[in-house]
Amino acid sequence: MKRYLIFAALGPLLGGFWLLLTTTVMSGYWSHPPSATEVEKVVAVFFKTLQYSYLFGILPALMMAAVDDILAHVKRVVPLVRMLIVGVLAFIAAEFLYGSRGSDSGALQFVLYGLVGFIPATVSSWLAHEAMDFPVTAPGEPAVGSK
Repeated sequence: MKRYLIFAALGPLLGGFWLLLTTTVMSGYWSHPPSATEVEKVVAVFFKTLQYSYLFGILPALMMAAVDDILAHVKRVVPLVRMLIVGVLAFIAAEFLYGSRGSDSGALQFVLYGLVGFIPATVSSWLAHEAMDFPVTAPGEPAVGSK
């Protein structure tokens, strides 16, 4: 249950922030070093659109949480590989969803829109792994459930 709460809380927050940064960069708004007022405007837009990030981002975040949960139950998949698998799947999904936005195309657009999915998924997967309750066993004692 913790896994789904972590993905639901962080996924739309980080994804919405990266989507805003990506569209800001791709629009040419920051073609020069940003000033303090430009950064303030972007932060203000982020907080104004945060409700929409959660509205449209909660379902994809929970879908990635389900994939992470399934992979967490596969004993042969170590946590690092699980995080990368979830991140790559989120990268592909975000690229298909957002990659065709605007008139630009190319490697920069591909990578930036893919990071909109990759970063929240890998961070959430990592935090979910850290929040897991592992059974505590004494040294030399077999783990609970092992034969």
